[in-house]
Amino acid sequence: MHILFDEAGKFLTGRLLSESDSSLQVELDSGKRVKVKAANALLRFEKPAPAELLKEAGALAEGMELELAYEFAPEDEFGFADLAREYFSAQAGTAQQVAALLTLQNAPHYFRRAGKGRFKKAPPEIVAQALAAIEKKKELQARIEAWAAELVAGRCPEPVHQQLYRILFKPDKNGPEYKAVVEAARLSHTAPLVLLQQAGAIRSAYQFHWQRFLFEHFPKGTGFPALNAPPVAEALPLAAVAAFSIDDSATTEIDDALSVQGLGSGTVTLGIHIAAPGLAIAPGDPLDELARTRLSTVYMPGHKITMLPDAVVDAYTLQAGRDCPAVSLYVEIDEATLAVGPSRTALERVPIAHNLRHDRLDAIVTEAWLAGEANAQAPAELAGLQPALVFLHRFAREHKAQREIARGKPETFARPDYTFKLEGVQGDEPAGDERVLIGTRSRGAPLDLMVAEAMILANKTWGLWLAECGVPGIYRSQASLLPGIKVRMGTKALPHAGIGVKAYTWATSPLRRYVDLVNQWQIVACARHGKTAALAAPFKPKDANLLAVVSAFDAAHTAYNGFQGGMERYWTLQYLRQNGITELTATLIKDGLVRADTLPLVLPVLGADGLLRGAHLRIRLGAIDDITLELSGTVIERLDQPVEDPAALESEAEEDEEEPLGAPVALAIDLDEAAAAETPPDGTQNG
Repeated sequence: MHILFDEAGKFLTGRLLSESDSSLQVELDSGKRVKVKAANALLRFEKPAPAELLKEAGALAEGMELELAYEFAPEDEFGFADLAREYFSAQAGTAQQVAALLTLQNAPHYFRRAGKGRFKKAPPEIVAQALAAIEKKKELQARIEAWAAELVAGRCPEPVHQQLYRILFKPDKNGPEYKAVVEAARLSHTAPLVLLQQAGAIRSAYQFHWQRFLFEHFPKGTGFPALNAPPVAEALPLAAVAAFSIDDSATTEIDDALSVQGLGSGTVTLGIHIAAPGLAIAPGDPLDELARTRLSTVYMPGHKITMLPDAVVDAYTLQAGRDCPAVSLYVEIDEATLAVGPSRTALERVPIAHNLRHDRLDAIVTEAWLAGEANAQAPAELAGLQPALVFLHRFAREHKAQREIARGKPETFARPDYTFKLEGVQGDEPAGDERVLIGTRSRGAPLDLMVAEAMILANKTWGLWLAECGVPGIYRSQASLLPGIKVRMGTKALPHAGIGVKAYTWATSPLRRYVDLVNQWQIVACARHGKTAALAAPFKPKDANLLAVVSAFDAAHTAYNGFQGGMERYWTLQYLRQNGITELTATLIKDGLVRADTLPLVLPVLGADGLLRGAHLRIRLGAIDDITLELSGTVIERLDQPVEDPAALESEAEEDEEEPLGAPVALAIDLDEAAAAETPPDGTQNG
């Protein structure tokens, strides 16, 4: 005697060994013996053999018409044998009964289970809905298969192209576009990214990097809503200075300017003037909400995404020829010893006399020119500024030297800052195929040093002042210079070992960094209210909103810097290709990594085993991958002359580790997961 029974919705067969009122002992075809509840036994039969029965029943079930079975089925609850007698004949055999059972089990849209082997017809309206859903599913599957076929053939369907970055990085794994890519990758045995490249979905490497960044960080686009820059409501006094800024020519967000008064008097007053959007924009304003969403200006070669709209930037930028609202820090400095004396903060309008530009003047404002050597190329505006620039340079060098004492070791600037210029940009943003020019600006050049030290002076002075007033700010701190100790952001005034100051806040770039705008509001409160500023400041101690700004900005700053580094690497690789550079000289920095001598490029190399850090090498370059930004090389020659001293190499070790190297693109597509979902459970029989 054989038995067909229901085990958790699956139909199994076996030979009946024994039975009681409540259970049966059954031997499966595999030889395994199982205990079956009597209520789960659906059918007893002598022949045919179980395997033959299931094969015959399966064939019969495939030929059954569901619409006809539904019509023949009783209106009330019924068993599978009842349907077999109605559909086949009153003498329906074992195979026909099992065929009816399989059909009923596999048509839940027509029949609902009412118990073991018992069923009930679904209402006609439910059947209609189910059939419509099945038809829709079939159409969707056909669409997926058609799209997959196109991808395999090297063509990208437009719906897949439109969803490209969502498919790659944040997919809806039930979406047809995603399923089409997965199916095509499996059919062609091709990695999804390669498949999409071959199909033309990724039309340029540059657009891939750019659109991926926008998808992740600017999903609503980079445009601005129509917002006007509010005017500064209060009447600000006019400062009795003629200030000048020092920036690159491409800079539109001119945040800071300098002034020098009292030369020759023994006490010089250095004015550090910061653009003051915080005097017009208030926390919670639409412009504040916008700035808080973006958190920072994003920089990349040939383009930038500003934190604030251009019209708003223009309203508050320190443009030459205008009296600009500013938060000014005035510091008294002993002209002979360069010792820093008392300081004060003023809210005022500052006349901006000049906007000096690094890229035009770095070759002129040299240490020789500052020492009195004439330069025929010097513009007329520099003549009147030379005494102020001479003093600023003297002070900057002394201020840096004093910080280095506090820091415990000197700052070294053996590496230049690289500049990128794109030729042939059409429209508002690059296309990725422009000609790229890479230049250098020496770190620690006179103009650069003047600005850097003035900003450090302002940021440390205001940071300590906020702490003295009991007003929280957003600080950057570093506990020590030991390896692995990173700079952290927080709301407490803590030492910054890397800069060599007791406290360091960011407050000098409020047009392009949100934390600077937040800190400006706090500084303005101190300037207006002094010791009672804590009561009036927008952000109070332990304010959850301030902590949220710290967290959000830190994440955004890291992401934006990473993107900037990646795009600079992209353009550096294009520079190699455009100029036919196949070899270069480089310095070994660690573990098979080298840094190019004249380009902003770090890459892994073969053949550096056993060489000491600082070894100077000639490298043959390998193939460039524009998508992953990977490039490797091979050592072909050891050069004798060193290019850098060991101290410089050591001081830049941490910076080297953070250089973008390129890496395989991490996709959210999981081919294994999709394959597993389509694999039926092993060892079960379900019609």
